[in-house]
Amino acid sequence: MKKMFLPLLVTAVSAVSACTPNNAPENALDNDTAQSETQNQTKETASNFDSVYASISDADIREPLKILSSDEFEGRLPTTIGETKTLDYLTSEFEKAGLSPGNGDSYLQKVALMEITANPDMTMTIGDNSFVYKEDMVASSKREQETVSLENSELVFVGYGVNAPEYDWNDYEGLDVTGKTVVILVNDPGFENPESGKFQGTTMTYYGRWSYKYEEASRQGAAGALIVHETAPASYGWSVVANSWSGPQYGLVTKDKGASRVAIEGWLTLSAAEKVFADAGFDFQEEKNQAKLGPYHKAMDINASVTVQNAFEKSESHNVIATLPGSELPDEHVIFTAHWDHLGKDETKEGDNIYNGAHDNATGSAAILAMAKAYANLDVAPKRSVSFLVVTAEEQGLLGSKYYADNAVIPLEDTVANINMDAMNVLGKTKNVAVVGMGKSDLEDYLKTAADKQGRSLTQEDRPEAGYYYRSDHFSFAKKGVPALYAEGGNEPADEATAKYRKRMNVIVTGCYHQVCDQYRDDWDLSGIVQDTQLLFDVGFNVANAKQWPAWKETSEFQRKD
Repeated sequence: MKKMFLPLLVTAVSAVSACTPNNAPENALDNDTAQSETQNQTKETASNFDSVYASISDADIREPLKILSSDEFEGRLPTTIGETKTLDYLTSEFEKAGLSPGNGDSYLQKVALMEITANPDMTMTIGDNSFVYKEDMVASSKREQETVSLENSELVFVGYGVNAPEYDWNDYEGLDVTGKTVVILVNDPGFENPESGKFQGTTMTYYGRWSYKYEEASRQGAAGALIVHETAPASYGWSVVANSWSGPQYGLVTKDKGASRVAIEGWLTLSAAEKVFADAGFDFQEEKNQAKLGPYHKAMDINASVTVQNAFEKSESHNVIATLPGSELPDEHVIFTAHWDHLGKDETKEGDNIYNGAHDNATGSAAILAMAKAYANLDVAPKRSVSFLVVTAEEQGLLGSKYYADNAVIPLEDTVANINMDAMNVLGKTKNVAVVGMGKSDLEDYLKTAADKQGRSLTQEDRPEAGYYYRSDHFSFAKKGVPALYAEGGNEPADEATAKYRKRMNVIVTGCYHQVCDQYRDDWDLSGIVQDTQLLFDVGFNVANAKQWPAWKETSEFQRKD
């Protein structure tokens, strides 16, 4: 996930949405009905729910968290020895908990990946400027070619690079970018112009995500796409881009060998972009201000060149899936997700070179193991099956969950809901629960019931402009029409002692997202993870026992379709 102590789209989503199951609700349950139904049903199933709920402990989470984020696992990069050790550990723990293999007789689902590593010895020239890899820019290609180049490719500024009919916004209207390189602003037009009423104000839509911008540039036939990095609208600093976009990059194996993608995908630092605009005779800020007002594009009369030398090979990674069969409706599943992968290690880095990924996402992987253990300890299984999907290659663009959604082991039409666990709260208990993408589905009604039990309130995520709903594995399910919930500990400490701890720990960990300092710490207060694991255990239990399936809210773009 891209967070630390973090429609054209409608048409595309609708085209791949799961079919509506016969027993799915036509309309959302009202909250009182949902609560009364689930409360009645839980009495008929597990009699020891309360004791199991209370037994979820710090130890259940701390031990696997410490193990998975240890140097021995080498940063859990897919296809490395770190993956092998991670898979062995996860499958062993699921087996010990008594869960069944989720993919026939196996706990694993193979994920076919294409690993592409760009030679870092590259320079990008734009006009009279020469930009250095990782300092000023990053560039890569998803094409299966040893050499991929832009040669004097004409630059065109396309504002936010958005084609969104439902918002009456098309930055590409009347523009032919075939063979050209588009320069794109990060986020979407609502971020810095919320009073315009366009998009969703400061709350990011999928049009603001970098992945969408490359996809749209590819659909438009561009040769290259360069996104201008700015920390506030991106919601992360340049070091995150430099670390995440260098070294081995993974994609899913495609039939066209990446030919449908733009040849070069890259980022420019803000200072580099300002130089480019100045050389083109423009002021970057003035052009950005124009782009905020409405659909906008402008020829820059300046050319870009860069050559990317690729080493690439096909490889296999794996998702892990385990299942607790339902007692009455075993073919219907509630699926919990977390991602096990991180960034591995950087052999060129002196000193500590392992990206341990303790917070992101050994916390979620540890919590999902604790969750699985709790479900296995119920004296009667929930009516529906509960499955635990721990996916690979999230850091490379949600690839493991995307592969699963495209090649579902459990048919999507039998998938009741998805509940995601990513980068969980290591800052102690909170009074509130932050709902990422608040207002999207009935799952929030179940979440409110569970939060009320803990004396907590539901609040919107504290930075909706960062678009976190589109940045973790639940999004792969949402795009297919499966109601997906992502919620985490909020920003209101439970008490004064927690507030003091939170302030101290934030000083220590700030800036550790996708850095080598994202390491396990013995002094982490994991009571917030325990609290949230109990919360989501409660949600999943009630969804798995409810008479009707949860549905998307009417305002959501992710409806299931017949």
